[in-house]
Amino acid sequence: MTQETAINTNDRIQLEEIEKIEIDLLLEAIFRYYGYDFRNYALPFIQRRIRHRVLKENLLSISALQEKVLRDPMVMSHLISDFSINVTEMFRDPSFFKSFRTKVVPIIKDYPDIRIWHVGCSSGEEVYSMAILLHEEGIYDKTRIFATDINTCILEKAKQGTFPLDGMQLYTKNYFEAGGKRAFSEYYKAVDDKVFFHPFLRKNVVFAQHNLVTDHSFNEFDIIICRNVLIYFNKHLQNEVHKLFYESLSLSGFLGLGKREGIKFTSYENCYGEIDASEKLYRKNK
Repeated sequence: MTQETAINTNDRIQLEEIEKIEIDLLLEAIFRYYGYDFRNYALPFIQRRIRHRVLKENLLSISALQEKVLRDPMVMSHLISDFSINVTEMFRDPSFFKSFRTKVVPIIKDYPDIRIWHVGCSSGEEVYSMAILLHEEGIYDKTRIFATDINTCILEKAKQGTFPLDGMQLYTKNYFEAGGKRAFSEYYKAVDDKVFFHPFLRKNVVFAQHNLVTDHSFNEFDIIICRNVLIYFNKHLQNEVHKLFYESLSLSGFLGLGKREGIKFTSYENCYGEIDASEKLYRKNK
């Protein structure tokens, strides 16, 4: 290594250390002033989103973003949206919904009532997917779905049940792969370039803001679905969220996670049995 290379390497390391300090200070300031706790989110994810916001605000540093966030609530709102995970679609990962239909529904069919917590519901596509599935299985009328997200703006969109028409071809394909039993178009009305899902699909859905990091359990649930959210948390926070889920699930309740998530290496690994290992569907057993 040449002397010049060594100097460049040292400069890069120093800049990375400074950036890490700036990120820590920004997240601490957000927690202390706004009450949102992003301090245990996975660093690579939070780093990308903060850099994105610095560019969007035409700033030169993360420290400058901290000042703006503390003085301008609108910038804070934008940053919360940046930290929200809004990648979703109707019947996303159809095999998950098919497994739920064939392996969970037969067990819960005879429940007098069913409470489902859909965590990180984003703009609501997967919530409406679940409502359709439960309707087709004849148990939607006795089900209450609590759909939560940290982002109030995206929740307002979810409440509308309105989505772009150009997504329907993919969504129809997903629906049938998930075991759909009717014509998917029966569930929505197309107007211009948008579709409006029928109101009955949200009559038993409660959309509400909930922060997984700072908020507590608010009910006892038969089913908790939290897919593709935990991958953005560090190991400590993942374990804390699993504690929240465990305490919120009724005995013999079901937990559904994303493809890249699981209960292994958490403190609650031995508290569940596998319903479908490949689809990350579990059932609480202690």
